[in-house]
Amino acid sequence: MQATPAEIDALLRLQQIDLDILQQNKQLNELPQRKVIVEARKKRETIANKYDQVRTLEKDAKRKLVRIDDEDASLAKKEHGVQAAINAAQGDYRNIEARSKELAGIEKRRFNLKETRATVQAEANKIGALKAQIELALEELEAEERKASEEFREIGGVLKNEIAALTKERDEVAETIDDELMTTYTKTSARTGGVAVGVLEGSRCGVCRAPIEGGRLIDLKAKAPIGPCPACKRLLVIRPEGE
Repeated sequence: MQATPAEIDALLRLQQIDLDILQQNKQLNELPQRKVIVEARKKRETIANKYDQVRTLEKDAKRKLVRIDDEDASLAKKEHGVQAAINAAQGDYRNIEARSKELAGIEKRRFNLKETRATVQAEANKIGALKAQIELALEELEAEERKASEEFREIGGVLKNEIAALTKERDEVAETIDDELMTTYTKTSARTGGVAVGVLEGSRCGVCRAPIEGGRLIDLKAKAPIGPCPACKRLLVIRPEGE
């Protein structure tokens, strides 16, 4: 394959830039802050779902307490009225007896409500404590994610700037290479994980280190300055003897 010395130098530089970009992207993707952010968000989502459940339980408990208090207030008013009726009955014993039974029933219901309210209140207190714990956990996770995000933006920003600079240089270098050679390089690079070009070192491929002997070596040198490695099919730069 034909190529000028300048194009060969540009091709080798292009490969180095591509490898540097791959390395920088790898560092960016493997920044520990990224993992912290992802894990914090997953935990926060799980805890947020639990928080919604707890808030529902809290609302139910509060509604129960309101119903109990409303009923008790109504019974207290009724109790006051019955007691007033008893006081006004004076010698009407039948009326007093009936009213007294009614009053006893009200007192019993209010007593039961008091016990029920104590049970519901205790449950509401537990729910409130659990809610406070969840809120604290959410705050801690948000703080952890916020810190990791700030660090990621700072460190990742540096890497992104370096990648941008390398990408710009890559474009400039690529413009100096023949279109056919550039197409071959791109296809080979995609197939070989970014290492598309090597240098023939004696009778070995400078990348895969496979020996190239006999007629294959003669055929390869005949394709100078660039030919394919018979083993790995990478582009091999074939320098003149003595270089």
